[in-house]
Parts: sequence; C-alpha cells; structure tokens
Amino acid sequence: MTETFRPSGEYPPQQSSAPVHHGGTQGAWPPPPAHAPEAPRTGPAPRRRRAKGPVALLAAVAIAAAAVGGGTAYAVQTLTDQGTHSSATSTDAVPTSKKGTVSGVAEAVGPSIVEISAATAQGKSTGSGVITTSGGEIVTNNHVIAGATSIKVRTADGKTYDAEVVGTDSKKDLALIQLKGASGLKPATLGDSDSVKVGDEVVAIGSPEGLTGTVTSGIVSALERDVTVSTGEDQEQPRSPRGGWPFEFGGQEFNGDTGSSKTTYKALQTDASLNPGNSGGGLFDMNGNVIGINSAMYSPSSAQAGAESGSGSVGLGFAIPIDTVKDDLGKLRSGSKT
Repeated sequence: MTETFRPSGEYPPQQSSAPVHHGGTQGAWPPPPAHAPEAPRTGPAPRRRRAKGPVALLAAVAIAAAAVGGGTAYAVQTLTDQGTHSSATSTDAVPTSKKGTVSGVAEAVGPSIVEISAATAQGKSTGSGVITTSGGEIVTNNHVIAGATSIKVRTADGKTYDAEVVGTDSKKDLALIQLKGASGLKPATLGDSDSVKVGDEVVAIGSPEGLTGTVTSGIVSALERDVTVSTGEDQEQPRSPRGGWPFEFGGQEFNGDTGSSKTTYKALQTDASLNPGNSGGGLFDMNGNVIGINSAMYSPSSAQAGAESGSGSVGLGFAIPIDTVKDDLGKLRSGSKT
C-alpha cells in the first residue's frame, strides 16, 4: 500500500364535388359542368395528425439532443439523480482546450483530492482521499484509517477538518469518511473502469510523504491483477521500514509481511509513480474522471535499489477500479463496517 501510514385533430377527407347529371334530352349535349372534374382518387385522403403524449416528448428530447449535444446527457442525469449523496458523473471535468494534457487534468481535479492523517495506537498513518460530494464525503483506503482514534483531513486550499468514519469494507480495502462542517467542496467525477485499456494514459494525485497535491503520470500497464493486502485488522504488524504498505502479488510478499488477516482484489496496474502516502488518492483518465483509487505500490529493498533508501516508486503501482468503489458506495454510506 502506498501510505506512510457518478384532441386528435384531423382534416376530414374532402368530398368529391364532381356534378351529377340528373337527366336531359336524348342526343342533346349535356350542359358543361359547373366545376372542372377532379382527378379520381385511388385511396382515402391523407390524414394529418399532431404528435401527442410521449411521442411529442421524445421528439422534443431528440431535437434538444441534436442542438446541445453532450449537455443533454448532463441535464438528464441531473434531473433523474435525486439522491442526497450523488457524486459528479459528467465527463467535462477538464476544459475542452486542455483535455488530454496532464496539466489540464491536474488543474481540474486537484481540488478533489485531500490529504488524510490518522492517529492510531501504533503511531500516525498518512494517506490521501477523493472527495465524492460537496458536503465532504471522502473515499479512501481502509488501511489508511484502520484503527484510527482521530482523523484530520487537509483540502487542497489548505483548510483542515476533523473527520469521522462512516463505513468500511476491509475486504475491498475501502473506507468512507465524512468531514465535519464542510461545504462547497469540489467532488471528483467518477468514471468507468470497465472501459479502461492497457496503454491508456493516466494521472495520479495524492500526498506522498506528506507532499500534498503531488501529480504524477503514466499509463495503465495491466488489468485485473490479483493483489493481496492486509485488511488492517493486524494493527500490531509493524509498517515496512521501507515505507510502503505490505502486499502480495504472484505468490511473493512486497514491502513486508501482510499478516494473517488479508484480502485479495482485482486491481489496475499503472506505472504512474506512486509513493508512500498516495494510498486512497485518485487515478484519473485524461478527461479528469476517476478510474481508480490508488492502493498499493512496490518498493524494492535498499539492497535491490542499490541505495540507502529503497522506498521510492519503481513503476509498479496498483489501484482499486472505480466501478468496484461505485458498487460499494451504498453499503459504505449505510454505515456498514466490515
């Protein structure tokens, strides 16, 4: 892990006005008709109907969609999402002129990332979190706040808030916390991790080593990696001296012993630089949508690194897919703590 601790009207058919001859003298020419005869009809007169009910509504929506493009989707989502905990689900986080750039993503989503400091009986745990509502709901990793006796959160503008745990899911290494007295915050936009492909560019933002708002970038290097981590229940387990949260992959242990209580989840693998303290921070696509929650990183030993400290990133990091997070939000918001 990488912390140092979403009425019928119709026109009646026209009657034929062709004159009818009612008799005359044999051999005499009949008088000319009062009006020129109409051409014979081969079928009933066409009827005109006005669209009504749902048909008219659908037509109006279609016209609106053609006129305003992507804005329609946003309006429909806004009208239908009446939940008090709705998270942003627009894909317009980054201004059009800056889409596809790391600086554009960082500028747009930076205010949605926070630094988390949790005090535990064993010391202090530092990680990151993603704002999901303007009222201060934060998603982070369970291991960042596991066993915390108090939690402090610092937002991108430098303000500090006390926070309390709302719900946890140690099996998915997820937690939801709520800031006290917060309002007007900028929620992150939740993306679609199922659409992520190997080679997609990504941006990671967090607070490694307490360096708030640090931005790194890279690509998605693999999908559905089975990563095993501690559930955070073994709080007596010491942190790795190299600073990374211990995890297992491919039958090997990294960054120390995960302990006896552990869980495995499917992760996105990225080479965006992750360091201790990035845990719980956001992994973003180039449109500024969260596609994952950064959760683990590999740190080589000092001997492997050939230096005194080997706690830096070597381009092997993991993130919990955001679709997993969205599936779990209802449970976390209900107060479940598992």
